[in-house]
Amino acid sequence: MPLPIDPHHKLTRQIETITRLDEGDRIAIRGLPMRTRVVEENRDIFREGLRSTECCVILSGVACRYKIVAGGRRQILSFHFAGDMPDLQSLLLERMDHSLGALSRATVAFISHDALRAVGIERPTLATAFNRQALVDGSIFREWIANVGRRVATERVSHLICECYERMRALGLTTTERFELPITQNELGDATGLSTVHINRTMQALRKAGLVVSQGKVHSIPDWRRLRETADYSPDYLHLLAPLPG
Repeated sequence: MPLPIDPHHKLTRQIETITRLDEGDRIAIRGLPMRTRVVEENRDIFREGLRSTECCVILSGVACRYKIVAGGRRQILSFHFAGDMPDLQSLLLERMDHSLGALSRATVAFISHDALRAVGIERPTLATAFNRQALVDGSIFREWIANVGRRVATERVSHLICECYERMRALGLTTTERFELPITQNELGDATGLSTVHINRTMQALRKAGLVVSQGKVHSIPDWRRLRETADYSPDYLHLLAPLPG
């Protein structure tokens, strides 16, 4: 039987990928009131235009920020894993300017804005951590714009794989070169601006080159250095305190 999810530990782990915390900060996080719910695959956690009084923490599964443009076409703006808090901007912005959806069955915790503001006043390090997370989100958005706008298909897809792998390693979601990424080729296309056919061809090329080995939704990276070079990838934009070696 799997161990129950500890939502406070998930959040603490994510914050500590970008900010140093002391024990007092960790205790304050453990005191945050959270309510949890399960969101089924392909259901929204919140929709564009929502007036929110809470922030959410992804506890399990994979979610994405996205926008719908004319004709019902979707552009995925970012992927989110267990521990991520994707909607910190709702603390200051009145309406959500994008949607957040579950790409797989997900468990999500909600923390009221009032509780987050109070803990930020009590523990200034946590207020700084929340601000830093919002800035890191902006850094990731800039990299995604460069990825979609100027990199060729092989670079776009391999860059996205590098990012997901590195972020999952930092969050403790994998400890080897193997990782589970429950994202379909259609969703990869929505994130990279490529057709499903183009994604399929690109993934085949990466496998043929020995850069990625896939078994269903479980992937492994035989040569991290080669994949990074192929992707034109540097982890600097993630601003992790302990980036992967190499």
